[in-house]
Amino acid sequence: MLERAGMASMTSTRLANSVAAPVAATVGLLSMAAGLALGHLVGVLISPTASPFLAVGSSAIDLAPAWLKDFAVSTFGSYDKIVLLAGMAVVIGAIGVIAGLISRRSAVPGLVLFVALGLVASIAVVSRPAAGSFDLLAPLAALIAAAGTFATLHRLGRLTPAESGVHPADAGLPAGVPRRALLTGSAVVAVGAGIAAAGGQLLAGRSAVEASRQAVGRIVPTVPAPPIPRGADFAGDGSPTFITPNRDFYRVDVNLTLPRLRAEDWRLRIHGMVDREIMLSFRDLASRALIEVPLTMACVSNEIGGRYISTAYFTGVRLADILAEAGVQRGADQVLSTSVDGWTCGTPTAALTDPDGKAMLVIAMNGEPLPVEHGFPVRMVVPGLYGYVSGTKWITDLELTTFAARQAYWLQRGWAQQGPIKTMSRIDSPGAFARVGPDTPIAGVAWAQTRGISRVEVRIDHGVWQPAELSTEVSVDTWRMFRLRGRWAPGAHVAEVRATDKKGYTQTADRASAIPDGATGWHSVQFTVQ
Repeated sequence: MLERAGMASMTSTRLANSVAAPVAATVGLLSMAAGLALGHLVGVLISPTASPFLAVGSSAIDLAPAWLKDFAVSTFGSYDKIVLLAGMAVVIGAIGVIAGLISRRSAVPGLVLFVALGLVASIAVVSRPAAGSFDLLAPLAALIAAAGTFATLHRLGRLTPAESGVHPADAGLPAGVPRRALLTGSAVVAVGAGIAAAGGQLLAGRSAVEASRQAVGRIVPTVPAPPIPRGADFAGDGSPTFITPNRDFYRVDVNLTLPRLRAEDWRLRIHGMVDREIMLSFRDLASRALIEVPLTMACVSNEIGGRYISTAYFTGVRLADILAEAGVQRGADQVLSTSVDGWTCGTPTAALTDPDGKAMLVIAMNGEPLPVEHGFPVRMVVPGLYGYVSGTKWITDLELTTFAARQAYWLQRGWAQQGPIKTMSRIDSPGAFARVGPDTPIAGVAWAQTRGISRVEVRIDHGVWQPAELSTEVSVDTWRMFRLRGRWAPGAHVAEVRATDKKGYTQTADRASAIPDGATGWHSVQFTVQ
């Protein structure tokens, strides 16, 4: 009898010191949430790049192969970063659940896992190009919050005698180790994590940057652009409007959180293979002769028929004038530009020093200071080159160097050194699989920046190519609209388009992906005439 009672007591004690699987999983998940939320809150108080969650996400973007990034952009478009963050949240939550399940008897395995994750987050934070000396405080806060929450909830989550079927006195425990304490603690953690996460997002959104944009005010160009002529688009027939509103202008970059730099804090250093190093402030730049020109920009990630192309009025200072003041030395074939967040871009020097070119340091877009997502306070724009070799946003550094000496961000990931925008075209109307009337025009846009469009042809059902009507040309640096009018027979049809630039090149039918220097091929749409 005594032996049986002893065995029962040992079993009771073992059960009373373990954690039920559902409780363990919840403990791990809540602990992970607490750590992420507090780490994010502390991170945004220090720096936009100090948040462990965002730092790990940014590192994942940096380490991802080029084909995967291109797939994400082409599949999810502007939601690619939201998809990444959501996927990360699911994976990290699953790791929290695992931490709880492997710690049912003891909190030690879970704590070891949290420490390992803390080390990974710390490495991700300090490896960011713009990391500061205090950024490590964010992953440290996340680790302390996660480990402390885990240890506390794990202790409260041990099975009560009632749950194990053992009388409290037999287990040697006070009557009813309180389930209420576990529920209360879990609720406090959940609410606290939610408040910390929301506070982090609120603080991340609140900054002096928008106030700085407002203080910059309206920027009046020294040399304003001529008005856009009538007939520059066929928007009434389904083409885009000639000028893209700022809110609709495409955005593609590697940033999970937008860099936030005030105009009054902005500085641009021009150095390297130059005769004279130059340092510019925003006031210095804005006081120079400002030109305003409409320019079309296109992303190298644009697939056939893609939407990553837009046109805006850009106001800024010619880079050729600034580089002439610095004195570019012989042999400097690359200008390596760097963003405030450390992203780098390599541009052929010849494209920036051409006295007849329109490469600019831009401070305004469509008559207002640059939106934050498009590079406020200053970005670079170079007609005729894809953005990955020309369009540095939040620019803070220009180094005259060589392609042999330095490799920019995307070159390190297998993209081409040179990125001239290819002659391309796209059908905007009818839309894919649309049902339209017999008189619906086929309309769209063609582009060949720096060369201009001389002809666009459309064919129906693989028949004879027909010349489309072209819109009024604004400049060779902007897109050009087209439309083909006719009466289409009822039933299903396919329309294809091809463009010819002013150099005489007709875009190829051969399909190529965006990697490494831009997609090629004819765009086509299927539609049905009712």
